[in-house]
Amino acid sequence: MSRAIAAKYTPFYRHQHHNEYLPVVKRQWTNAMGTMVLAANEYGLTDLTFLSQNEEWPTRNITLMDGLPATKNLAEQHIDQAVKQIELYLNGELNEFSVPLAPVGTEFQHQVWQALLALPFGTACSYSDIAKQIERPKAVRAVGSANGANHIALLIPCHRVIGKSGALTGYAYGVEIKRRLLMIEAAI
Repeated sequence: MSRAIAAKYTPFYRHQHHNEYLPVVKRQWTNAMGTMVLAANEYGLTDLTFLSQNEEWPTRNITLMDGLPATKNLAEQHIDQAVKQIELYLNGELNEFSVPLAPVGTEFQHQVWQALLALPFGTACSYSDIAKQIERPKAVRAVGSANGANHIALLIPCHRVIGKSGALTGYAYGVEIKRRLLMIEAAI
């Protein structure tokens, strides 16, 4: 089964006015994978990060901006939807997310992230596969950097990128979490 691009993907670019894309709410949530921090703005989820359990990786800092009550309400709804869908995913009951996403990055990063969203559920690929898919076959290292710059873990499935040899390569939240996510997908 292939994974469609999220129901709504609103890309924000780093050169835009800073406040346009900052999240207005965030929530810490503990589940079977550990503790996650989710943040959103009125357009969708802006961040989904695993809270660091050790010094293997740093916890990403999330800066919030003030928002009107209606804007915060929309953002809370996006987080509620993400939490419900991730619970279903972790229980083996969901293999496609429909949470609106509002990632911030460069044009190249958005190309990589959209290619990740198009990856079939339960499969894996290499950085060079993604580079070929976005028609930039020599940009393998840049694809790796864009993968690492993804602030919406799990929903933009950067965990599906493995080494060309099939080995589990680095993951911003540790190889053990990556292995567990891939095992969940293989079982669904």
